Amino acid sequence: MKKLFKILLFIFAFCLFTFAYIMPLNPAGNWYQQFITNIGGRQINDITFTDSLHGFAITNEVSDTSFVLRTTNGGDNWTINHFDSGICSYYSVQFLNTNTGFVSGYIYNGSNYRLLKTTNGGNTWVYVDHSSDIVAIDMHVLSIDTIWLVDSGSLTGGVYRTTNGGASWDHQINLGSSNPDHLFMYSSTFGFIGKYGGSYLRRTTNGGLNWDVVESGGFNGFSDMCFVNTLTGYRAISTIKKTTDGGISWVSQVLPQGGQIITSAITKISVLNKDTLWGIGGEILVNSQSRGIIYRTINGGQNWTFQTPDTGIFVPGPYNYIQFVNSKCGWAYTLGLYGGIHTTTGGDPVWLTGIEQISSEVPKEYKLFQNFPNPFNPSTNIKYQITNNRSYIKLIVYDIAGREIIKLVDREQNAGTYKVDWNASGYSSGVYFYTLTVNGNKTDTRKMILIK
Repeated sequence: MKKLFKILLFIFAFCLFTFAYIMPLNPAGNWYQQFITNIGGRQINDITFTDSLHGFAITNEVSDTSFVLRTTNGGDNWTINHFDSGICSYYSVQFLNTNTGFVSGYIYNGSNYRLLKTTNGGNTWVYVDHSSDIVAIDMHVLSIDTIWLVDSGSLTGGVYRTTNGGASWDHQINLGSSNPDHLFMYSSTFGFIGKYGGSYLRRTTNGGLNWDVVESGGFNGFSDMCFVNTLTGYRAISTIKKTTDGGISWVSQVLPQGGQIITSAITKISVLNKDTLWGIGGEILVNSQSRGIIYRTINGGQNWTFQTPDTGIFVPGPYNYIQFVNSKCGWAYTLGLYGGIHTTTGGDPVWLTGIEQISSEVPKEYKLFQNFPNPFNPSTNIKYQITNNRSYIKLIVYDIAGREIIKLVDREQNAGTYKVDWNASGYSSGVYFYTLTVNGNKTDTRKMILIK
């Protein structure tokens, strides 16, 4: 009896150990894919959510028809809420609250260009005429009465404003061929205009009566902007820039780079508060496929981290839109066929850093450290040391057959200690090897184990 008890105890212990060993070291993905179907090949030009359940998306024109789409279950299903036929293409959608929203674009009735307006959550839409000759490619709705529009056309374009709900419009500025394609207003007096990739950023402090140049030359403007108060704001322009003096000066922030990252860029942002922001626009290589990156900072941009949602979700990168309505509930969407992704848990629990220099102190020797954690699933980090400046470093991962599967580092680096992340979600369980090469000379190889 004692012998049988010992055998059973041994079997139990062995099973417990084995179960603990093969359990994933990270929870399953917390994003899932959503689709916008039956829109006849149209692409999504803009999308917004008013809360965790209700959202609106707008399309371009195909076969002389554009759609306003609505969801009432957090994006799981979308229905055509409104459409316009003829000369029409929607460009921007904004809501003040769950009931009141506007759509701008190329909406023409034969004599006037118009906005769409709803005051009952999209149950009905009415038209607001704004001019006979402007195409509103962007807008900012401050209140039901105060709205700004921009038209990038060189003849009659520029910045327009109404303070009476569209009954009349003021043409505030016309810059000809340099007319803006984006605008942002924080208040009735304070805001910005710019042409993405253009040569300027302009600011107003008097409601648009004057637009003063605060940056000029080079790659300027913005694709997205948000302020958390009159001093602190963020601006997406492939890079991400921050101001703490009301937009007079802007400082570029550092995004994760290297490793599997193809493009490190932010083109759209979602700001929760002065510390917490999300961004999209970058791409990463996962299992030989391009996937979109979700960026996040929780310290006002001092450090940006990233994640790639579950690779069982096939959404080729990059994403085009991102919005979080609170710290847990958010969406990232593409322009068309592949829809987007949704989380109700704040995304996956693991946020990565790319290649990070963790010390500039000159080491005494080249060294490749054991990855951590090991075994891992699906992400691990590898640390290494470099003794000389301007060393050409390669850090390559191989499968058990010796085939190269990914270059994590392939660049010139200065002396110091570095750490690089590897997200192996697109690879199968097994033994992998990673090798550090300095100026063409292999220095060390180590083994790691991926368990799913």
